[in-house]
Amino acid sequence: MKNKLFCFGLGYTARALADRLSSDGWRIAGTRRDVDAHRAISDRGWEVFPFDEGRPLEDFAGALAGSTHLLSSVPPGEAADPIIAAHGADIAGMADLQWAGYLSTTGVYGDREGGEVDESSDRIPASERGRRRVMAEDAWLNLWKEHGIPVHIFRLAGIYGPGRNALETVRQGRARRIHRPGQVFGRIHLDDIVQTLTASIEHPNPGAAYNLADDEPAPPDVVIAHACELLGVEAPPLQDFDAVKASLSPMALSFYGESKRVSNRRIKEELGVRLKWPTYREGLKGLL
Repeated sequence: MKNKLFCFGLGYTARALADRLSSDGWRIAGTRRDVDAHRAISDRGWEVFPFDEGRPLEDFAGALAGSTHLLSSVPPGEAADPIIAAHGADIAGMADLQWAGYLSTTGVYGDREGGEVDESSDRIPASERGRRRVMAEDAWLNLWKEHGIPVHIFRLAGIYGPGRNALETVRQGRARRIHRPGQVFGRIHLDDIVQTLTASIEHPNPGAAYNLADDEPAPPDVVIAHACELLGVEAPPLQDFDAVKASLSPMALSFYGESKRVSNRRIKEELGVRLKWPTYREGLKGLL
């Protein structure tokens, strides 16, 4: 039988992994909030089912029939992880699963004032979003501890790739160069997320957590300046964080409220990953 990947949340990252595995002959199925708005996914020969918080799968057994691998990219709700709340017991009964992955964020580590964290570091989130992620990680890991479901946790830094990157931000006139002294955070290119997930699928280690970040954490204003240089346009003026923070969204504030250097040694040493795009400079040049 062919391998089958079921993705809760066929979004930006999950679709990229699904494309990669589909090209190797895998069967693909997954969920979207609004199936009718995403017929292009079904046109790839994938099965797509509606799912949302408070709206579970109508037929879990039918939708996940034959699934050998499972991925969740669905963010947690206020009170619980939507997948675990709706189908945790169902997943616990999937005795034939070979691999399961949960996409989390490096936000679980909180603010380290520029210090380094690795997978053994304490999770001390500084935001409500980060606290929800810790709760969700624990819920997924309980499936491994209590039921033997081969769960892996992937803590992603800032995701960028085709259509979602600093070059596009500049082109669309939305770029701001906001500077907060000492502020750095990591990024990870979509290609390197996919290769890391694929490496984990090939070398499963249930219960493990992996940081997915590039080799060079950098201030966001420096990345925008480099994107402008690549595009041959003038960089927007540098703005002081304290002067503009009142105008920032809660999501943006949560990013600027944390500064850390995320170690990626484990994916290199354990999974043999060699980053295709080791820093934002190579990544943006490749996208251009």
